[in-house]
Amino acid sequence: MLFSNPFRSDSESDDTNTALPYSYRPLSDETGPTVAPAKGRRPIRVIVLLLTGLLAVGLLVALMSGDGLASNGGSEMVSASVSTTNMSTSPGRIKPVSRGIKEGVSAKSFVPLLGVPQFPWTREMLAWQRTAFHFQPKKNWMNGPLFYKGWYHFFYQYNPKGAVWGDIVWGHAVSRDLIHWRHLPIAMVCDHWYDINGVWTGSATILPDGQVVMLYTGSTNESVQVQNLAYPANLSDPFLIDWVKYSGNPVLVPPPGIKIKDFRDPTTAWYRSDGTWRLTIGSKVNKTGISLVYETKDFKTYELLDGVLHGVPGTGMWECVDFYPVSKIEANGLDTSDKGAGVKHVVKASLDDDRNDYYALGTYDDTAVSWIPDDPKVDVGIGLRYDYGIFYASKTFYDEEKRRRVLWGWIKESDSESTDVKKGWSSVQAIPRTVLFDKKTGSNLLQWPVDEVNNLRSSSREFNMVTVESGSIVKLVVDSADQLDIMAEFEIDKEALETINGTDDVYDCSAAGGAAKRGALGPFGISVLADKDLSEQTTVYYYVAKGADGNLKTLFCSDQSRSSEATDVDKAIYGSTVPVLKGEKLSMRTLVDHSIVESFAQGGRTCITSRVYPTKAINGDAQLFLFNNATELHNTVRQAAERMASPTTCRRWAAVGGDGTVNARVGADYWSECRI
Repeated sequence: MLFSNPFRSDSESDDTNTALPYSYRPLSDETGPTVAPAKGRRPIRVIVLLLTGLLAVGLLVALMSGDGLASNGGSEMVSASVSTTNMSTSPGRIKPVSRGIKEGVSAKSFVPLLGVPQFPWTREMLAWQRTAFHFQPKKNWMNGPLFYKGWYHFFYQYNPKGAVWGDIVWGHAVSRDLIHWRHLPIAMVCDHWYDINGVWTGSATILPDGQVVMLYTGSTNESVQVQNLAYPANLSDPFLIDWVKYSGNPVLVPPPGIKIKDFRDPTTAWYRSDGTWRLTIGSKVNKTGISLVYETKDFKTYELLDGVLHGVPGTGMWECVDFYPVSKIEANGLDTSDKGAGVKHVVKASLDDDRNDYYALGTYDDTAVSWIPDDPKVDVGIGLRYDYGIFYASKTFYDEEKRRRVLWGWIKESDSESTDVKKGWSSVQAIPRTVLFDKKTGSNLLQWPVDEVNNLRSSSREFNMVTVESGSIVKLVVDSADQLDIMAEFEIDKEALETINGTDDVYDCSAAGGAAKRGALGPFGISVLADKDLSEQTTVYYYVAKGADGNLKTLFCSDQSRSSEATDVDKAIYGSTVPVLKGEKLSMRTLVDHSIVESFAQGGRTCITSRVYPTKAINGDAQLFLFNNATELHNTVRQAAERMASPTTCRRWAAVGGDGTVNARVGADYWSECRI
């Protein structure tokens, strides 16, 4: 059944004349700007939120900027005052320089030093960098998912015209298992005045009657960030190929006090017992990052509620805000609308100032419409991060079929744009991760690759009780080391831990010299994507610091400083502390997929994603090593290295209609040569 507009009543007109508070200039194909009024909403009775989805987790939002850009004349609103009482403070941050190509777009976070020559990349090197089992489009530049009728849908930021930032549309792919993907036609393009400068990040909600509502940020013909509504043209199509934009768009514009480029990324809506839905949108006032809260019954008209869900001074613009519950009791994920006893709520924000994703655990007060962090010292933007490497613009969705919350994040490029153009593609999506509350520590989340990743394991080599003496390196012979799932467990010499005096209580992964600097109790770990001479290697390691009081602090790090002989790529050292409880052994899991290395410490308490560009340690020359650079410590290692197969390519796709005819746009699916 086709729907011309499932949100329009018979009395509504398509050419609403309510004026917007900005001097928009509509394009010639529009009769004029329209917007639903802020009040006088027409109720639609809804009973329960069935499903939420993430859409277009984007480089777009990773690249937009507010402060530091040229003013847009009189259309920039004056910042309103927002109370910051009891909000945590944060040190100043360095913001990427404006790129100047399009309004609101910033430069790549990594820019090679002036005068550094471009490395002479060969076709073989660039071809090898493309990943095997991480999601990415066939070509060009990209940057989330929705579960509908048995299929995971992934809508992503995509430039169909090149491998750099440009004409951003919504790419679309579907999967049965979050691993094997089939690319579908582009879902939405920039074709109206309210999104002509970009179809940006958004979120999806499925209503009890089966309708899918999609809210997304559009950049108007005057580069104003507004929120728009879209819905599937045909709800009976499990592939959701065709999309219709609501005739009354935009449904939300920046409210007074919010600048026109500081209003983006609506979250998934959560349902309340009074029949209303709420959602948050990221913004800022001066340097205070905030999340605004809106209430709606029909997703066309909205009321801005007083105050903010939360805000933290000094954190700057909040992008891709996420808000969801986690259970302190159950070992599964929760629907976005769940609340009550035994539930914590997570607030997460992507900080435009430093391009990292921060989260905090806290308590949500539904009546006061506010969220209070458990520990203000680790509030949003100043404490815990999802990932301490290259990982940004992430959001979660609830998978009702498997009762899990799944996190998706975007892995940017950290080479030069000219190299991106040369290889013909840019950006990768991280492996989907399940998210749970860490019941053992009570202070953090656990992230772990979805179980479906395990189906790619094709062969295994186990290395049991390998002793790695102080200052030694041990080569592990595997079939091929550029596609691996590595599980390692380290048993540390307890006598050394007890006898060594506590003096090494100050250690920082990024500032301490990486894996080459030796200490009494570290570093030790694995070297991946290493050539035979170890002239190129990416090391993932632990460092145990013992303070003067005898207490231990464990750090988990990833060292890219020797990952490549190229000079025009980022070679940062990443990492942070990881909670280790009494009696626990140190464990890590590392996924190696050509140029992507994702690592998970202590069951996912601390995660690090690295983007590396080897020149020699590629194809059959990539090798795997254990190493121990501690001066006073030997350890025993149990390790398994699983060879990871590439997902089967879906070469043929058709849809079989009810009458047996093949139709590529409707009907039941039929895929050949796919393991889905």
